[in-house]
Amino acid sequence: MRTFTPDEANALLPELRPLVERVVERKQRLDEAEDARRTLLARIAANGGDITPSDVAEVTERVEHEAQAIGGLVEQIHAHGVELKDLDLGLLDFPWLHEGDLALLCWRLGEEEIGYWHGIDEGYAGRKPL
Repeated sequence: MRTFTPDEANALLPELRPLVERVVERKQRLDEAEDARRTLLARIAANGGDITPSDVAEVTERVEHEAQAIGGLVEQIHAHGVELKDLDLGLLDFPWLHEGDLALLCWRLGEEEIGYWHGIDEGYAGRKPL
């Protein structure tokens, strides 16, 4: 497993930030498509109405398209040795050796640079300033 210094992690942000922005946008579109699918399925269960098979196919295709796009972006992020922890927040964790123990440098979309870290078992709620 690759570990990062804060400087190394910050140096990657210009490359990772656009990927994370696209993940967050795609996740919003995926949520909208899944909501549309749930609404459509509820209408079908309530006796169908004016729903055609193409309506179901279209919304299913939207869900699959967004999910595949997110998967590709996540793979690109992971290829750098970085973990995407939250698709809605655009939250990244960078493995870091802190005083000899493995910890995580933590960055969230909208932050200028990495300014926080947390232990492996602490998560986002346990973030501490660097």
